[in-house]
Amino acid sequence: MNYKVGIVSLGCAKNQVDAEMLLFTLKKRGFEIVNDPANADAVIVNTCGFIESAKQESIDEIIELGKLKQEGTIKAIIVTGCLAQRYQNEITKQLYEVDAVIGIGANEQIADVVTDVLNGKKDEIFPDKLCLPLEGGRIQSTPPYTAYLKIAEGCSNCCTYCAIPLIRGKFRSRQPDDVVREAERLAANGVKELNVIAQDTTRYGEDLFGEPYLAKLLRRLCRIDGLKWIRVLYCYPERITDELIDTVAEEDKIVKYLDIPLQHCNGEILKNMNRHGNRETLTALINKIRNKIPNIILRTTLITGFPGETEEQFEELAQFAADMKFERLGCFAYSQEENTKAFSMPNQLDEETKQKRADIIAEHQQNVMEQYCKSLIGKEIEVLVEGYDRLAECCFGRSYADSPEVDGCVFFTCSGKKPQPGEFVKVKISYYTGCDPIGTAV
Repeated sequence: MNYKVGIVSLGCAKNQVDAEMLLFTLKKRGFEIVNDPANADAVIVNTCGFIESAKQESIDEIIELGKLKQEGTIKAIIVTGCLAQRYQNEITKQLYEVDAVIGIGANEQIADVVTDVLNGKKDEIFPDKLCLPLEGGRIQSTPPYTAYLKIAEGCSNCCTYCAIPLIRGKFRSRQPDDVVREAERLAANGVKELNVIAQDTTRYGEDLFGEPYLAKLLRRLCRIDGLKWIRVLYCYPERITDELIDTVAEEDKIVKYLDIPLQHCNGEILKNMNRHGNRETLTALINKIRNKIPNIILRTTLITGFPGETEEQFEELAQFAADMKFERLGCFAYSQEENTKAFSMPNQLDEETKQKRADIIAEHQQNVMEQYCKSLIGKEIEVLVEGYDRLAECCFGRSYADSPEVDGCVFFTCSGKKPQPGEFVKVKISYYTGCDPIGTAV
């Protein structure tokens, strides 16, 4: 029988790449892949287990799929990904809807697991997390013109608030030749925008060569025909070298956009997070990047309410964010995660205080982003077309300042034939709504 399999992938882009590899493995074994889980015999939930809100989203998704199973619409539910790796046998004890739970090290066994559960067998498989394959085919789930390129797996930074090293294991770089070959395949298949990802891209190559290799890898990627935009995400500040800054500045294909997760600026808080730097060193780094790379867009993430964060330390963080005026910023209330060092730290803050502090920074960031949009009025910017909004009767897309799925859009009208998704057009900005520029194609 030709069974149908659907997949729901939650969480980050790194998890999405794992889902694409799972789909390839299943298709290779003869399963039919369906986009709508309601049309599947078996549904795989590729979960996120990073922070409380992400865990709850994964659980809610499993419960909703359980209703489809109860109705007889689907036959089986398989759980993999970070939540499965982190909580293992606890999942089937708490969620009776689940037929199989597999750790990330068992991803290559997914076809056997699906076969088992559809034949009435329950599976719980948890090999070493380091067995997660770094190489393999993918079925691209993003639009054909854009893709993620995962250059490493795991993390060795061991930030005290973060469970990723426990879930994903130590940092492991892919070989540069393998990365380049995959990028060439993606470009040959029509990908124009390549988004380079890892838990810490700036650590890439240290385990292979004893020194950072990201800048050299990016130079090689820039030589690939067909690619127009190469975007670098998740750069840790202490590993941003002059070589990397110069590479971003000099290579035309590398969009002038860096995602630098800072988390805080107070030296004591950063030390307690097992991170580096302080307000002065981080300010110096941001100023250096902006001086060397004109028109650079900087994205960062901040955490409020880390254990022991005083009102004065929070005010320092808020003032730092106000001074730096990051074009893109996400702020999150600290999530107390079991089995992390920060979980048992003294002076835990209450949820209301943590969230209130995050809201204050987010509210100010809204003003910063509006000012950025206002600065675009009258300018022409290049936009990667993504679609047409029938309700608003206009096209939309992203500029170099907009990372897929996390940043906003540019909306624009055009006379004559509508451009197709994946095309690049010039848009003259005339005004904005919220944090989204609006203009006309020229």
